Amino acid sequence: MMGHSMWAGHWLWILAIAILVVIPAWRICQRAGYPGWLGLLILIPLVNIALFYFIAFANWPADKTREPNG
Repeated sequence: MMGHSMWAGHWLWILAIAILVVIPAWRICQRAGYPGWLGLLILIPLVNIALFYFIAFANWPADKTREPNG
């Protein structure tokens, strides 16, 4: 059946894109000093924007040499 293979292809694309997005987000969170699993939040609409703002403006635990934002 043509419909079944179309759905399988659809899910493969979603999986590929999720992997391409989650892995870098996971690594960014780890390098900033936060748990890597926060990178999974990148898959949730609107939460992903909040995650980017949080990482951009929060004091990173891994960056001990920098003065706090103020």
